[in-house]
Amino acid sequence: MKLHERLHAAPGRRDFLKAAAATPAAAGAALSTSAPAAARPLTETDKLARIASNTWPVRMLFKSRSMGAGREPNPRTVELKKKYGEITMLDFPQFTRDTFPGLTHMDLWSSLFGDVTDNSMYAQTQMTFGGNTRTSYEFDPSTPSARKWLDKLAGNIAKTGVKCHHVSNNAPRDICDLDPAKRRAGIEVAKKWLDGSAQIGAKTMRVNTGGPRIVPEATATRDYPRNDEIVKYLNNAIESFKEMADYGAKVGVIVTIENHWGLSANPMNVRIILDEVNHPYCEASPDYCNWEHEYMLYHGLKALLPYTHHTVHAKYWDRWKNVDVQKCTRILTAGGYKGIIALEYEAGPWDGVEGARYLLKEVLAAL
Repeated sequence: MKLHERLHAAPGRRDFLKAAAATPAAAGAALSTSAPAAARPLTETDKLARIASNTWPVRMLFKSRSMGAGREPNPRTVELKKKYGEITMLDFPQFTRDTFPGLTHMDLWSSLFGDVTDNSMYAQTQMTFGGNTRTSYEFDPSTPSARKWLDKLAGNIAKTGVKCHHVSNNAPRDICDLDPAKRRAGIEVAKKWLDGSAQIGAKTMRVNTGGPRIVPEATATRDYPRNDEIVKYLNNAIESFKEMADYGAKVGVIVTIENHWGLSANPMNVRIILDEVNHPYCEASPDYCNWEHEYMLYHGLKALLPYTHHTVHAKYWDRWKNVDVQKCTRILTAGGYKGIIALEYEAGPWDGVEGARYLLKEVLAAL
């Protein structure tokens, strides 16, 4: 069946919302993530329930694989571990309880999963950045040892009451690649991670759109711009995300697209993919700062808000002269967003814990 035939044959996000609107009760449930908020102001407890801790800002605290002979640890990492202690992902639910009192949700970065002393949990892969290729080891959720480890994490989640809301995933790659074999391999990795995310109770999981880090530019044809090259990548992304959304629906985990380089750096590309996929298990998870230029800081967020229902990354990043975290959060509120806001401090004048605490203060002030 061709793409346009599938989109008309299968119920999608638009059909889901239209059907839900048939009764007032169903409409309220289906549209609760986008309808205007009730007049009652949020209590402090209500606000904290809307916020998630995030492993990315504190990634340097995590125990890492052996660096090999002759390599010295990063002095900054040593300093931070001395200040806050060394942790693993199994410790992070309790770390969230202790470091961010009142938060009961977590956003977990895929590269920190697993027991770094057990090679049986990891798959060896070749990764190329900036023309340089290196060997990397990535957690494979499908191995028996990995599944046992995920059970331990699920147990710690249940014991502490701090839930995994979102998995920020970098493992599935080549999702829109022009090489069919690479694209198929990326989709299969995503499916394994969707299974693993479901095992720990995650609601959503990011998958990067991929493609060239800097997407193809339009060229002039008789003095008018045209960009046929990017259409090839968009076609592949649409097909891939449709398949992943179908699989996500089976296991109960929503696949999300973040403005995270490649195709997704431009919010219009994200909207195109989501509109074409048209699936209730595929949506946006925008980040306050991962944009190509400063005008996107607020306009880009507004552009993705109609497609955003469960997960957002609140970020401070000194890449930009001024990031108004409260303004970004008020944009969400004005648009009726009711989902989780994760504290993803990137870089600036504070360390990861201090930066996340700054974001917590700013988000609370704006909710």
